[in-house]
Amino acid sequence: MARILAPGTLAPDFTLPVTADQSLSLRDLRGQPVVLAFYPADWSPVCGDQMALYNEIHPEFQKYKAEVVGISVDGVWCHAAFARDRHLHFPLLSDFEPKGAVAKAYGAYREKEGVCERALFVIDEEGVIFWSYCSPIAVNPGADGILEALENLKEKRQSHGQVESARRAS
Repeated sequence: MARILAPGTLAPDFTLPVTADQSLSLRDLRGQPVVLAFYPADWSPVCGDQMALYNEIHPEFQKYKAEVVGISVDGVWCHAAFARDRHLHFPLLSDFEPKGAVAKAYGAYREKEGVCERALFVIDEEGVIFWSYCSPIAVNPGADGILEALENLKEKRQSHGQVESARRAS
């Protein structure tokens, strides 16, 4: 398994295509938590189940004001067909060319197979990795770890806000 970037690391910025004529940059999502879900391939059974799960519980992610983004080395047309087939409500980004460049920056690329690891990252509002996890490639990591990380991030923000309020009051 790869050595993915650890919590506390500034998340590498990137700009990747969502469609043939639209791109999304990580910096565009600043100010809110971001869930990056790297996955090997659109049409594999485990990936399909994983993305369908995130789609199903998308309202839970929205409770934390978190944006979910899927990333694989598949092309935009493949992503479009997959997203349409699975009725996905979050963007799939194409790390196609140069192949796996963003996955490599996050330590989430499998050079031998030429695909992304099944790696998850929760990035805080300032663009710092708050939580990361790399699942065995054949195992759906589920969403419990992501939801726990989002809850912990929310608690951290709330306690930080209380400290700031107390400091201003004194």
